[in-house]
Amino acid sequence: MTSPKIETEVAVLGGGILGVSTAVHLLRGGASVVLITESTLASGATGRSLSWLNSAGKRSDAYHALRMAGIDRYRTLFAADPSREWLQFDGGLFWAAAGEAAKAETRHEYEQSHGYDSKLAKPEQISALTCGIDEAAVSDVAVFNPGEGWVSLPHLVEYLMAEFNALGGTLVAEAGKSRVLAKDGKAWGIGTKDGSIYAADKVVVACGAATPAVVEEHGIYIANGSPISALVITEAADYKLKAVLNTPRAAARPNPGGTLALDHGWYEERIVEHPDGSFSIPEEVVQELTEEASRLLEGNPQLTPASWKVGRKPIPGDGEPVFGELEKLPGCFVAFSHSGATLGLIAGELLSHEILSGQKHPMLATFRPERFSRE
Repeated sequence: MTSPKIETEVAVLGGGILGVSTAVHLLRGGASVVLITESTLASGATGRSLSWLNSAGKRSDAYHALRMAGIDRYRTLFAADPSREWLQFDGGLFWAAAGEAAKAETRHEYEQSHGYDSKLAKPEQISALTCGIDEAAVSDVAVFNPGEGWVSLPHLVEYLMAEFNALGGTLVAEAGKSRVLAKDGKAWGIGTKDGSIYAADKVVVACGAATPAVVEEHGIYIANGSPISALVITEAADYKLKAVLNTPRAAARPNPGGTLALDHGWYEERIVEHPDGSFSIPEEVVQELTEEASRLLEGNPQLTPASWKVGRKPIPGDGEPVFGELEKLPGCFVAFSHSGATLGLIAGELLSHEILSGQKHPMLATFRPERFSRE
């Protein structure tokens, strides 16, 4: 006689890419899932991410391996339908400020040393590698990474939510500030602002920059280094750019509808945080960023900002991702990472594996929350 299968009930807190991906992977594995989000889906960092799919530059071996696995899952999704406007693989181009060619050269040498596809190019060589770039904007040399890409995370969330709904997941949106409920040292559900309670066998906290604050209530410390950032979306423009650009004064990528997505770090100190927790950025800063981006593009097309969003960019205190079950609060799992876009699919896959199997995945071994323990 076969024993009946016991269904695992999971409450996922967070409607960004990490929460949605984990929820969908759990549903695929046979779990019963309720997804709870403070506001609307993708209203936080997921809705304002440049979402460059990469493992460029220098980082730990374990982090590089995880990011490469993340890119692999996107490649599988891309291969199923290369015509998707919101997921493309046309490479990434990086260059440093004038007089700092050594930064690009060092980056290129490091990438080559561990097999990451990397090409060093002078300005006049760039057009043979990728299109739509004003060579005059490139100082000294650039690094082109052919295997990189980008994704529009709000579109990906919409795509995943179609499967979430088809598999019978329950969405609780506009729930306000919610908290993890615990008894006898174990997580057992989520409580929302209006007093609703969602009991569960397991709980996942994937609230972006707010994740450390959510678990802090239970005496758990996760270092939070999340800075304030902004993403600007332009009006539709006439451009030929395909690669993701990372340059001294602007980062840019194509975006669905013929628009561009722009961000950078130079204006972070110009962003204002208000007493109510909201943020604002001067319109002249937004305009300056779009002008900087225009200088990067062939023909220097006039770019007009259509919208912009401001908030905290989720970054753990040591820059490395945080994934896994909390030892001090069994039954509660966390997902907190700067690279939410690149890791979005793989993180949901591996975290759901741990939740459903009870076995720790070796690829997440160095990313456990306990590394921040103050004891």
